[in-house]
Amino acid sequence: MVDADSLVRLGLVLLGTLVAVVAGALVFVVFPATLTDLLGVLFVLVAALVGARIASNVAGSLVPSHNVAEVAVEGPITRDGGGGGIASPPTSPGADDIVEQIERADDDRGADALLLKLNTPGGQIVPSEDIRLAAESFDGPTVAYATDVCASGGYDIAAGCDELWAREGSIVGSIGVIGSRVNAKELADRVGLSYERLAAGEYKDAGTPLKEFEEDEREYLQGLIDDYYDQFVETVAEGRELDEAEVRETEARVFLGAEANEMGLVDDIGTREDVEDRLQSQLGEPVTVAEFEPQRGLRSKLRGGAQAVAFSLGAGLTSAFQGDVDGLSFRQ
Repeated sequence: MVDADSLVRLGLVLLGTLVAVVAGALVFVVFPATLTDLLGVLFVLVAALVGARIASNVAGSLVPSHNVAEVAVEGPITRDGGGGGIASPPTSPGADDIVEQIERADDDRGADALLLKLNTPGGQIVPSEDIRLAAESFDGPTVAYATDVCASGGYDIAAGCDELWAREGSIVGSIGVIGSRVNAKELADRVGLSYERLAAGEYKDAGTPLKEFEEDEREYLQGLIDDYYDQFVETVAEGRELDEAEVRETEARVFLGAEANEMGLVDDIGTREDVEDRLQSQLGEPVTVAEFEPQRGLRSKLRGGAQAVAFSLGAGLTSAFQGDVDGLSFRQ
């Protein structure tokens, strides 16, 4: 059965096309006597196509055909996208792009709910939090759906949604932070390289790989990691309505979706269709999903390469990020 909104949209498109055809005929066929009929017909067709496209966009804005906006978070999470290594897809949207998509969905007249598709091992802390905060600010139901992986920064984002769904075989969890660095001191000595410190501030070069860790440097960096971990635990406990002790007991492990569901880390197990059924019950009407994609210019599309970051929320086995603390990398 065709609903009233569909008829309105169709009417707007037909009206816009008709107006474009008439305008094109008047401008390119009737008035300019020097143009050949064939050329005039071609211009009319072009005008009709352009008019139909414009009318379709206008109709979609005035009478949206969707009621759920879908935004995807895929791959390692970085500020600008492009990833930070070989395993990172060069075209992954950055956190700023994803936040913009969520905000655009929130402003969209048709988007009454947000479906956040998650397939990410995590990434930088602050960009992950930006996405989570954008999801929390969405005016309407928000459901996160984990496909393959929802770990660390991805789970942080999910904590900002009303519900988290996963598949039985999804990898979920990794609520923790790890710091590491390459110790190249012995190798440097072998090849005749020496480290000469020129710095202002006692801990400016903490973590530099060309020198050994001092114990106070180790304590300083471990303190930063502990602080980030405490923030992460608090965020998950509040968003998932869990006790902080329960979150810490996961010991930054990952779990299959079914086990994560039993532990309360996931609300329900199901397919994409099950998630849409859930949204339908929340909205009280059939669900039509529109995918929101980043609106990036040529410069943004061409930009890529490794991204220098500070501390990271990422899957321990799959993500590694270079830090602002010289020579130190953090991963989860």
